[in-house]
Amino acid sequence: MSNEKTPILEIKNLKLWFKVYKGYSKVLDGVNITVHQGEKVGIVGEAGCGKTTTVKSILGILPEGQYVIPEGEILYKGEDTLKMNSRQLGKVRSGEISMIYQEPSAALNPVFTIGQQMMEVAKNSDQGKGKTKAERREMVLNAIRDVFIPDPERIFDYYPVQLSGGMKQRICIAMAIMTQRDLMIADEPGTALDVTIQDQVHKTLDRLVEERDMALIMITHSLGVARELTDSINVMYAGTVVEAAPTAELFRKQLHPYTIGLMEAVPRLAGGGIQAGIYGSIPDYLYPPKGCRFAPRCPRATEQCLENKPELVDVGNGHKVACFNIEEV
Repeated sequence: MSNEKTPILEIKNLKLWFKVYKGYSKVLDGVNITVHQGEKVGIVGEAGCGKTTTVKSILGILPEGQYVIPEGEILYKGEDTLKMNSRQLGKVRSGEISMIYQEPSAALNPVFTIGQQMMEVAKNSDQGKGKTKAERREMVLNAIRDVFIPDPERIFDYYPVQLSGGMKQRICIAMAIMTQRDLMIADEPGTALDVTIQDQVHKTLDRLVEERDMALIMITHSLGVARELTDSINVMYAGTVVEAAPTAELFRKQLHPYTIGLMEAVPRLAGGGIQAGIYGSIPDYLYPPKGCRFAPRCPRATEQCLENKPELVDVGNGHKVACFNIEEV
């Protein structure tokens, strides 16, 4: 993927703190991510490292009044979404950026049918405006077919409670891909799907990105999914990107101790089980480490790591890493 294109999205030094009883939970600690038009960008990392919080902050859909952003920018097409008013953000959400949520049961309204909810999305989209009700209904049915749900006419009249978890997840994906968008955010889109349907959905997303020249942010716990679907990968740990590189480059050479640990934790098909794990757990965000947040778990941490936070720097071939001991690794 050429980096000569103008980025469609730039997250710059984003810090986000949630208000809690004891003070502030400092979840995001200077996140930096760049996405270009037509690029598929992966965000990987263990649960609780801030992946979903990062992408929700792009659309401003975190609980209002429960967080502060002391520093950072989120530039979408050059405009800072953090400074947009509700009308401007609404326009971005309804016509330019779509998101597939990780929890389909929370994303679907239980009192409306699938058809009613999807028709509302179609009605408020650029593609749906000016079309008849019958034409919008066909848009909805085609989207349901695209996610491999049989008999879409029957599903159209169902309520969410009548669908399995996997079916609800596919409906959420159908709602996201139904209209043309410039950027799609997929937060673990394979959740609750069996491996066959998951593979079909991933291939559908891949095809749509190519056909529509849109950008994709794929959040996943699976390094295999990231390797198959993305052009570049950002490895997150405890609210910050510790390593970023083109996908092939990252799998060829890992530089950060956390990334190395993730790779070593993947079971080998040739046998031997899991070779190693990563000692410890993510830090308490109320009292995060002073320096590198991975230092308490890192076998190569020095006094410098405990006292200072390393910056994400380019070491060549588009490979960036935030570590003081790259040569040693």
